Amino acid sequence: MGFAHTIGGTRFVFDDLRTLMARATPFRSGDALAGVAAGSGAERVAAQCALADVPLRHFLSEAVIPYEADDVTRLIIDGHDARAFAPVSHLTVGGFRDWLLGKADTATLTALAPGLMPEMTAAVAKIMRLADLVAVAARCSVVTRFRNTLGLPGTLSVRLQPNDPTDDPRGVAAAVLDGLLLGAGDAVIGVNPATDSVSNTIRLLQLLDEVRARYDIPTQSCVLAHVTTTMAAIAAGAPVDLVFQSIGGTQGVNESFGVSLSLLAEARDAALALRRGTVGCNVMYFETGQGSALSADAHHGVDQQTIEARAYAVARAYAPLLVNSVVGFIGPEYLADGKQITRAGLEDHFCGKLLGLPMGVDVCYTNHAEADQDDMDALLTLLGVAGVTYVMGVPGADDVMLNYQSTSFHDALAVRAALGKRPAPEFVAWLDRVGIGTDGVAIPPALSPTLIGLG
Repeated sequence: MGFAHTIGGTRFVFDDLRTLMARATPFRSGDALAGVAAGSGAERVAAQCALADVPLRHFLSEAVIPYEADDVTRLIIDGHDARAFAPVSHLTVGGFRDWLLGKADTATLTALAPGLMPEMTAAVAKIMRLADLVAVAARCSVVTRFRNTLGLPGTLSVRLQPNDPTDDPRGVAAAVLDGLLLGAGDAVIGVNPATDSVSNTIRLLQLLDEVRARYDIPTQSCVLAHVTTTMAAIAAGAPVDLVFQSIGGTQGVNESFGVSLSLLAEARDAALALRRGTVGCNVMYFETGQGSALSADAHHGVDQQTIEARAYAVARAYAPLLVNSVVGFIGPEYLADGKQITRAGLEDHFCGKLLGLPMGVDVCYTNHAEADQDDMDALLTLLGVAGVTYVMGVPGADDVMLNYQSTSFHDALAVRAALGKRPAPEFVAWLDRVGIGTDGVAIPPALSPTLIGLG
């Protein structure tokens, strides 16, 4: 079955759903690199018009990647909740957009999430403006818990990212101190290790857990090592709160990351068995990003935004505490400039929230992209209005280990202040108890020397 639409006397024909979705995507460099982007603005508009007329039910019968060829496709189709889908099953993609912008409230969207396939959310995102993506996502509420409660209305959490180029404990501890004093860390205190070894991972886990336990901080820690490294650390008795893994939207890209769906399930079971959560048991942390499938030559000719949405179906299967798109990290080959990064970040957040995920975004770019910190300020503010669950807190917004630009502790404070947002409630109580406060301006004299001395 093909799809067609006429624009200005020219009839554009799209052979299948995969092609239609790719041609309808707002332009980005990764799709051009993959050879799947529309050849002209007219073709893109024609594809968007044709896509708007596709019934949502059609996604149940035509997969963008064949069922027999990909375990993510099988996960999506086998796990589809027909009862939850029923309220929108009669709609087209265009009708779904109108319904989302009109009738859908928070309770309705929460009930709908299990009935949505990621391709449905990707499709409707392709025919929405940025304001549409913000308005709908702002109505979504996804709450998760481990040692605190994330995603409540009126909150904006921060991952405290204390990376160090040599994993020096003193450097990590100094960055942790910096972040805590500026009200960051309620989402997670999460270190990207410079060396992915079991011994180094355990050393960093012990450092983070010592800080958390000594000051009774109601948050969770994570060393963002490979899932197999973390599983080995669990087996060795390390204090693991969350299991981290980068994931993608096809079986091939996950294999390129060295993971499978069964391995992720095994890791989750191992973390749950530790019973370290105090208010909940969401123990997984996933990162994603547009372009990873193309980078691994595992995209099957599918556009990068649709593949990204499929990654959220993988995440959803494991009830994560945190998910975030590292939106500009992969580079300008995939998202060339600030305009493309902004669009992608809002798409990712929108699709993840519609699918029922606790979505954060690493508002970031690499130094060879046509983007700057003004672009990140704009995207951060839009995401704050859209109800993003959390963002990154990096000292000075400059990650000295990963060598990319993100958002600072001060940036998060500014958005919280502008939008009237607060950290997770348990973390707010701790900030008040130790004298820091949610504005991050008070520095308790008894706190600093001890923390600086760690390591």
